Amino acid sequence: MIIAIDGPAGSGKTTVSRLLAKQLGISYLDTGALYRVLTLKALEENINLNDGETLQKLASTMNVKIEGERIYLDDREVTVEIRTPLIDKNISQVASHPQVREVMVNLQRKITYCKDYVVEGRDITTVVFPHADYKFYLDADFNERLQRRYKELKEKGLSVSWEHLEEQLRKRDEADFTRKVAPLKKTEDAIYIDTTNLTLSEVVNKLLSYIKKKTIFR
Repeated sequence: MIIAIDGPAGSGKTTVSRLLAKQLGISYLDTGALYRVLTLKALEENINLNDGETLQKLASTMNVKIEGERIYLDDREVTVEIRTPLIDKNISQVASHPQVREVMVNLQRKITYCKDYVVEGRDITTVVFPHADYKFYLDADFNERLQRRYKELKEKGLSVSWEHLEEQLRKRDEADFTRKVAPLKKTEDAIYIDTTNLTLSEVVNKLLSYIKKKTIFR
């Protein structure tokens, strides 16, 4: 069973997906984390982020491991490192290359093959798992998403200015929605959920209600 969840940054999809997987007793995959790890490795190795072919080779050979909520690169935990503004600033450029996305999609499908997973990202319902058992699109008002992202970074002890973060989020949105390969969009069969005024528990319960309802009427 695959539960596919897409949505823009700050829509709550990462936390909601994690909680949903825990409620259902199945595995969880944050596909964005894989792109973040690749971005981190590319920056550390001073690779030109416009060089799609080199990034493709790097993606094909990088040693990444996911254990629950912890992410490892070459046996080094990078869970916190991949969530910094520096990665936020550069990830869209890395993810824009078709050859990179091809490697990542294959990796995501390999990880989840013949298993039950909640998978979240930006092209899960459209490209990675277009025939997923359940498809959701989470969204929220821009200012609410900005506030959530600011709070998240502050809680991690990271120094960030509101104005700079707002600029980055707008650029991230533009890159996600307009890129030529696998842009972020809602499919006709995905259930749209506006999380602006909902708590995490309320969002999770909404998803569970749709899942249970669909299961009953199958």
